Amino acid sequence: MRPTIMPRTALALFLLAASSVAAHATEKPVWRLDSVIATAVRGGVQVQVKGAVRSGGWSHARLKLSHSDAHSIVLEFLAQPPAANTVVIQGLIPVSAQVTVKAGPGVTSVRVEGDANTVTAQILR
Repeated sequence: MRPTIMPRTALALFLLAASSVAAHATEKPVWRLDSVIATAVRGGVQVQVKGAVRSGGWSHARLKLSHSDAHSIVLEFLAQPPAANTVVIQGLIPVSAQVTVKAGPGVTSVRVEGDANTVTAQILR
């Protein structure tokens, strides 16, 4: 094994981690929520969300756990906007995401927050 392989591997891992942190730092709320479906699954709740952003170029839509209590789960609907210098189509563009989160038996609803609105759904059992 050459001695330069370890530093190169370490550098590659560092850059990968740094780009992942930077990617999450640029996330913004999805503009509008259209539908939220929450379904009970073994040990948790599967949440499916559809919404829209105001232009093309958005990527990596995801649901992030904001907080929860004994009766509800609150998620944020986030995505990465296009770069500032990018030319994109202007208009409402659909986006979607889903996630499965752990939840206790007392959790009955899921609230998802976007930029323009918030939607609450009862968990289907």
